[in-house]
Amino acid sequence: MGRENIFILGIESSCDDTSAAVLCNDTILSNIVANQKIHSDYGGVVPELASRAHQQNIVPVVDQALKKARITKEQLSAIAFTRGPGLMGSLLVGTSFAKSLAYGLNIPLIDVNHMQAHILAHFIDEDNYKKPSFPFLALTISGGHTQIVKVKDFFDMEVIGETIDDAVGEAFDKSGKILGLGYPAGPQIDKLAQLGNPKAYRFTKPKVKDLNFSFSGLKTAILYFVQDETKANPNFVKENLNDICASIQYTIIGILMDKLKIAVKQTGINHIAIGGGVSANSGIRKALKNAEHKFGWSTFIPKFEYTTDNAAMIAIVGYLKYLNQDFSDFDVMATARLKI
Repeated sequence: MGRENIFILGIESSCDDTSAAVLCNDTILSNIVANQKIHSDYGGVVPELASRAHQQNIVPVVDQALKKARITKEQLSAIAFTRGPGLMGSLLVGTSFAKSLAYGLNIPLIDVNHMQAHILAHFIDEDNYKKPSFPFLALTISGGHTQIVKVKDFFDMEVIGETIDDAVGEAFDKSGKILGLGYPAGPQIDKLAQLGNPKAYRFTKPKVKDLNFSFSGLKTAILYFVQDETKANPNFVKENLNDICASIQYTIIGILMDKLKIAVKQTGINHIAIGGGVSANSGIRKALKNAEHKFGWSTFIPKFEYTTDNAAMIAIVGYLKYLNQDFSDFDVMATARLKI
């Protein structure tokens, strides 16, 4: 490989996945993710346990990423890391490691906004993957975020709508908890929904101004619905689980799609890209594909491996910032709250 190649090591540690990836320019050489299974016992991510697991995982994960990429750490051009948003203890592990390694190798350090990375993951070079052209609308949907973002350029983004309470991922997980499903419930609801009737039960969509979202009322409506039905029939959930999951998923997707339609109408932009963990949901992917045919939208749906938290998306932002010589000072701090 010639000198013109830029090698970026990306490090992601914003929540409960420790990940490291190596990119050569905009092409992935490796993308390693270590999951933390321990949180399923607690029904959610425990921050203290997450940061401890990151400390155990980060060295082997980075080592594996370099080995799989078949390069040495001395060949790296820069190190990109997640600065925020996320869990503070988890972010500190990735930030401290990235700083130390970049300082030791005497190479640039690049801080990355996790939410920007979900959007810019679409610019990883993949065979047969068509990248969105500017401007486009990004729907970022995860356990912690629900946003519609107007993307004018790589680093010119504007949030035009967001949740005023729970994120969409929380809505799935909390609904799953009501139904007695384990954590995380989102993928389980998606699986069961495919076997049920999405119009079996009707849940009222919350009325929220402009392009903003609300999911806490829906969660409460599902709770009361299940309580009322269980009083009449103690086996109600067990006997109707597929239909309940299908109806919940149908309602949530309807809320997302309604706001997207308004956003397209308001902005005149019909290029739509999705990102974040919930973008792995089969129902949302199907609804977007249908909208492509029905409304003439261009839709951009990432590969499953780039939907959850991963370092490849951090590394692509690192590469784009490297081209701009947009480097960080070594006194840069991790931050739990960071706006796009």
